[in-house]
Amino acid sequence: MAQMPLEIDEKLLEFIVCPVTKTTLSYDRDKGELVSKAAHLAFPIQNGIPIMLVDEARKLEK
Repeated sequence: MAQMPLEIDEKLLEFIVCPVTKTTLSYDRDKGELVSKAAHLAFPIQNGIPIMLVDEARKLEK
């Protein structure tokens, strides 16, 4: 059974930035990730907690 993505607090998105580029992130609700378009990385959200480690991020196609 597929797990429903968790919602992320919109206020959190105002404060959290990409650890690589220090730019804002967007929330991909379908994949449950925070996306850095500047770094081409997607950071996972596990149990409602953003995992902002570059080693844990998924690389996006440019």
